[in-house]
Amino acid sequence: MTRWAMVIDLDRCTACQACVVACQVENNIPLADQSDSERGRGISWIRLAPFYEGEHGTRPELRLVPIPCMHCEHPPCTRVCPVKATKIDHEGIVGQNYARCIGCRYCTTACPYTVRRFNWKLPEWPAPMEEGLSPDVSVRPRGVVEKCTFCHHRLQVARDKARMEGRPLRDGDYLPACVESCPAEAMFFGDLDDPRSIVARLAAGPRAFRLLEELGTKPKVIYLSKGESGGDV
Repeated sequence: MTRWAMVIDLDRCTACQACVVACQVENNIPLADQSDSERGRGISWIRLAPFYEGEHGTRPELRLVPIPCMHCEHPPCTRVCPVKATKIDHEGIVGQNYARCIGCRYCTTACPYTVRRFNWKLPEWPAPMEEGLSPDVSVRPRGVVEKCTFCHHRLQVARDKARMEGRPLRDGDYLPACVESCPAEAMFFGDLDDPRSIVARLAAGPRAFRLLEELGTKPKVIYLSKGESGGDV
């Protein structure tokens, strides 16, 4: 059994937004101009959300927290979609079938993490940026809901390479673009059910926590709180 998961160390994260840019390029995410953003129609599969940390009566410290899709164990989005356009697979990745999506946005309302984005217009890229689109990822039409997929297309590439080399898939073979691009090495990815993986060890550590854990969605994106990070990995 495999459960793909991500760990984000907030003690290492510098909020440089390299993960945001890497996700944008890797997944052919359409660009939004200033007018779109002002109307709340920007599209981003991972965002940096402000989070104030500090005890009551003290001056709070502002931290920026990377938030992709949580790929919950019990995702509320999958239960409300009337056409089954979103579902969780046997490896724990919550996927999106764009061909089935009718744009009703029930899933965006049900998601407590606000990680789904509605595509308001036909995707456009100024020349020559369209030449850099990834052939492994579809270009979504207008009127569908988009979201992080843990760069699922990279999993098949990693499996094909492992099969050609006659070996099983190893920890670190499959990494989403955001994890691979992080210059601070604050993001980790792997199989949560493999006790030898970095992700499993970090998720079991004393600094690990999940966003809105009280809701019972059981996110597979785990955060490490501020503290000494040197001995965790």
